[in-house]
Amino acid sequence: MNDRPTRVLSGIQPSGTKHLGNYFGAMRQFVALQEEYPGECFYFIADYHALTTLRDAEALRSSVLELAATYLAIGVDPDKAALVRQSDVPEVTELTWLLSTVTGMGLLERATSYKDKVAKGISPNAGLFLYPVLMASDILIYDATLVPVGKDQIQHLEMAQDMGTHFNEAFGAEALVRPEWRLSKFAKVPGTDGEKMSTSYGNTIPLFETGKKLKKIVGRVVTDSTPLGEPLNPDDCNVFALLKLFVDDAGLEELDGWYRSGKRDGEPFGYGHAKQRLAQEIEAHFAPARARREHLLAHPDEVEQVLRRSADRARAIAQKTIARCKRACGLA
Repeated sequence: MNDRPTRVLSGIQPSGTKHLGNYFGAMRQFVALQEEYPGECFYFIADYHALTTLRDAEALRSSVLELAATYLAIGVDPDKAALVRQSDVPEVTELTWLLSTVTGMGLLERATSYKDKVAKGISPNAGLFLYPVLMASDILIYDATLVPVGKDQIQHLEMAQDMGTHFNEAFGAEALVRPEWRLSKFAKVPGTDGEKMSTSYGNTIPLFETGKKLKKIVGRVVTDSTPLGEPLNPDDCNVFALLKLFVDDAGLEELDGWYRSGKRDGEPFGYGHAKQRLAQEIEAHFAPARARREHLLAHPDEVEQVLRRSADRARAIAQKTIARCKRACGLA
């Protein structure tokens, strides 16, 4: 069980319009990981998880299609990584039940995400309470060994480790592989209000917005009231922080000079010019991905083919895992 190649697992919720924070915080990491571990990356779209709060069937189907098209557009390669619709692998829910029989209530009651959601007014249901068990199944079903996480997800990964260990110990078998977490190096992306960019804060810049709408959103990025032509401090400017995500070192050095002098080619320079530059950079950077996404959304059969091919590959692994577990506990 220990002589296994590194296998990467990560999940994506099919909700909300993806924004710059999503991309620089996590999405582009998916593309990098598939190059680091080709053939061993499994990215699943968590439509089972979405059912804990979503009650609109058509909206869920649409969200899954849009999310899959988005990830394929930004560079996830189905020849290097499996892009799996969670519900296409029913073994995940079968393992969830097996794990639930060896998981203590106390462990689930300590889940901070459950407490946070209830505190925010989300009506608690059994699915929300058992969310960590399903998440553990998502990881363990594929014999994943490496799970990139943010700080807020470490507890869920540790719970998955506990559940896998409890199952193996309860039935005296090495049926499940222990996953390890790796803290993701998320880029800090400020929203239009200067706080962390987040859909819940309403301060996002959508990934594929263009034209006047994009300029209007970028125009809302908070700055101070320094007049046009006066020196600006790039070190505490939200616009400059966003420009850093797109502009190379030489370009940033030039921008830094314009900021600190308040001049560009002898003419006054101000925040409005910086925002214009930011909108241009965003539109140009995502133009190829935007075109690819539009094509995929217009040809959903192409997306469906990727999802089904990935599901076939994922299920081949999941079926072996569930067979080991059923043998271990006497069901086969």
